[in-house]
Amino acid sequence: MMKNFSDVQDVLETYRTAIQEKDIETLLSLYASEIHIYDCWESWESKGISSWEANVSGWFSGLREGNVLLKVTFDDVVIEQTSTLAFVHCAVTYTGYHEESGVQLQQTTNRFTYGLKKATDSWAIVHEHSSLPIDFETGKGIFD
Repeated sequence: MMKNFSDVQDVLETYRTAIQEKDIETLLSLYASEIHIYDCWESWESKGISSWEANVSGWFSGLREGNVLLKVTFDDVVIEQTSTLAFVHCAVTYTGYHEESGVQLQQTTNRFTYGLKKATDSWAIVHEHSSLPIDFETGKGIFD
């Protein structure tokens, strides 16, 4: 289902809400069918909306099975845009809570870059890249 996102900030707010509600359809509506994603979790790369849908479905299933409510916050958001292209970079923090007790389970912050394209008066994400800085001694991602 296509939705109309007239402002880049609408895309970010819908992303936040869709993840908290575990709403696959709404989350996928943010992305162009030819989406290309570089991710720092499980799949290194997703090409096309069906590949991304498979990743999101697995992610949301795991959240449901673990009774996890995931809240998303955006920090240090920078948006540069023209009439048809936008570039966003920010820090995105995912905080997991146990749905019944409200106890915080985990938290991680990733660096994100989004490339968006405007077509028929609506913004869509055409490229997404998430990353973590690397600890050179251990070779592992730094999560805070």
